[in-house]
Amino acid sequence: MAKSYEEAGVSLENGYDVVRRIKKHVSSTARTGMMGNIGAFGGMFDLASLGIREPVLVSGTDGVGTKLKIAFALDKHDTVGIDAVAMCVNDVLAQGAEPLLFLDYVAVGHNEPAKIEAIVAGVAEGCRQAGCALVGGETAEMPGMYEGGEYDIAGFTCGVVEKSKLIDGSKVKVGDVLVGIASSGVHSNGFSLVRKVVADAKLDLNSKYEETGDQTLGEMLITPTRIYVKQVLEVIRNCDVHGVAHITGGGFDENIPRILKDGMGLEIKEGSWEILPVFRLLEKYGQIPHREMFNIYNMGIGMVLAVDESEAQKAIDILTAAGEKASVIGKITDSGKVEII
Repeated sequence: MAKSYEEAGVSLENGYDVVRRIKKHVSSTARTGMMGNIGAFGGMFDLASLGIREPVLVSGTDGVGTKLKIAFALDKHDTVGIDAVAMCVNDVLAQGAEPLLFLDYVAVGHNEPAKIEAIVAGVAEGCRQAGCALVGGETAEMPGMYEGGEYDIAGFTCGVVEKSKLIDGSKVKVGDVLVGIASSGVHSNGFSLVRKVVADAKLDLNSKYEETGDQTLGEMLITPTRIYVKQVLEVIRNCDVHGVAHITGGGFDENIPRILKDGMGLEIKEGSWEILPVFRLLEKYGQIPHREMFNIYNMGIGMVLAVDESEAQKAIDILTAAGEKASVIGKITDSGKVEII
């Protein structure tokens, strides 16, 4: 049976090898509440161990998108797992939830154990950064579904928050200020346009440009998505945070308004943070209108916290102590629209 399966393009032995290789990466993500070992049919977590009186579970799932095409071109696979974790845990963080567990799904055309190990090592690194346990996952070998050497990765996370501390935007008010936390780059959104700009302008991923500094363009683009969990949870524990927005696809125009009530708007002050060089490069070579860039990319801000003006400096001090770059980038208005000043 195994021989017949091998002839069909699926290697059971490679699958067993992957499990052997990733065990050490999975075990490195252990945390309070984690139960069982890799290989069980389901991942387990002991919620009672957390001592939360009224737990609300907050779940999120996402993938890395066509950023994977950059990884394929560079033959670099040890950071896309961080992206998969980041896209999920930053989303549940926006409700004030602490991510507890993570599961990954990797689909390949042909199982290459060393490559799968590199991908899962990235997932484990993301989980360590987020403080959540990698409790399970799936590697699916599907001959004929993916071109040679290509794959897809997606993830799922579940977090928890005390019901009384759930952040749902209900406390957001006109006059609140917006504390922006710096991104690490493009993160994992807008890469279909990134790739079009690179192709149309005939840019070389292995070359350096004025905007890339000491990095190649490929190195700059593959930079993993920033994970904000531990830093922002520390702010939430010490400040009255009214709303949290994860800046993903849709940039400022689509994401920050998700925490607003009807009739509210935003005033964003450009120049109050650093717009990263990668966005200058994309705007220039793609000939993208400047205002449109804010409707596509994070422009150097990966997460935004809405707080009362009196709490802003305290939040910034906590974030700075945790190694983040943060600043007041705007405020909540009654204009009903998003204004970039």
